[in-house]
Amino acid sequence: MSLKAVARELANRLCALFLPDENGRRPYSGRDSAAERDPSLLLFHEYFHADTGEGLGASHQTGWTALITRLLVDRIKWRS
Repeated sequence: MSLKAVARELANRLCALFLPDENGRRPYSGRDSAAERDPSLLLFHEYFHADTGEGLGASHQTGWTALITRLLVDRIKWRS
């Protein structure tokens, strides 16, 4: 894989934690379905469970995890 392809794959994996799956579930929300009921409740967690993607640690991070907003915008551009 090229470096660009690797970067996109990593971005896609991170985005997948926040995007609803076919059942409307966002992996980062874990057992808490509040984000499924109200998307304005999306939280940026400090880190994520390696197997489930559930957000762990502080849920008010505005540091590196906020990068997801940029990746989601870029993901839309990649598809067009």
